Amino acid sequence: METGAKMHMKEWLIAQIESGKYEGLFWENEDKTMFRIPWKHAAKKDYKQTADAALFKAWAVYKGKYREGRDKADPTMWKTRLRCALNKSTDFQEVPERNQLDITEPYKVYFINNTSSRKSLVAALIGNVLRTVSLCSLEILMREHMYCEITGQKTENQGPVPISFFSPSLTISDFRMQVMLMYQGQKVMKVTTNSPDGCFIMQGCVPLGNERIYGPCNAQQLSFPSPVSLSLPLYMAEAMNRLLCHLERGVLLWVAPEGVFIKRFCQGRVYWNGPMAQHADRPNKLEREKTFKLLDVPSFLNGLQSCLQGKGSKPSYEIELCFGEEYPDPKVPKNRKLIMAQVVPLFAVELLERFNLEEKQPTLTSISDG
Repeated sequence: METGAKMHMKEWLIAQIESGKYEGLFWENEDKTMFRIPWKHAAKKDYKQTADAALFKAWAVYKGKYREGRDKADPTMWKTRLRCALNKSTDFQEVPERNQLDITEPYKVYFINNTSSRKSLVAALIGNVLRTVSLCSLEILMREHMYCEITGQKTENQGPVPISFFSPSLTISDFRMQVMLMYQGQKVMKVTTNSPDGCFIMQGCVPLGNERIYGPCNAQQLSFPSPVSLSLPLYMAEAMNRLLCHLERGVLLWVAPEGVFIKRFCQGRVYWNGPMAQHADRPNKLEREKTFKLLDVPSFLNGLQSCLQGKGSKPSYEIELCFGEEYPDPKVPKNRKLIMAQVVPLFAVELLERFNLEEKQPTLTSISDG
């Protein structure tokens, strides 16, 4: 950067963090994708303007909004300016689950939102789903829950399972999904996605110049295999080809900290079943160009906690999509449907495996990995 050239906010803020000049401003993780910023209110009795407003003042000076000795000091306005700049910037994303605003030295946490750091969000937030859980609590829970490997029984001197094991700050940040496509119950594709932007399941590929429809196309693209490559009866291959013609714009699936989501773009109808489906014995239709939540992370974690405490069954997490045909359909088994997809969020699999609740990789009935 040329001498005297103005830095963008991200560059400027990273420089301030690295400088170590501001008390309470530092990296939250080793990957330097999240940082902590002091956030003390000016009305607090122990508020010291020179220290607690130093960063906000520096930003105001840098932006030419405050001139030392000429303008009246206004710490509240300085703070507001920086807060608004952070909120408006696409480079930063607040992580409210990590904020601590009711302590003596309050602070907020922000995530630096770019492609490389989003891909490493697993490590940045919790590495894998369990890294923010204390090892002590983990050992206690593993020792006491009803699926204990050693005996499967509780001893007399064991205390109760922690009532609130999963902290509210626990953030799901593993965006991977296992996606399996089936034609009439026959597996034709099995892929583990790795893009934090999710994946398209579609016929063909996303055409260039369609950002208005899809947004930036950084999501992984999974195309339906041609039925010609399969040993299918002619009438079935023809029916499948007719259906695929209506799936050109496909569906977009993604995992976020709040859950698993889907948006249908294709003309062809798409039905689904899963943890949040309204009906278990009749069709659940995905309306076109509307976002649907297929799995809710807080509900899943609550279900897992109840299961580990012996108060409920293992929480479900598998999602099924059926293209062009109503589903669930009590009259027609899933292996008779023309085109189906099974979607498994891997954060759920890893959690259940960690607690010995998952015996094997889930697959649809009558579907083999061979």
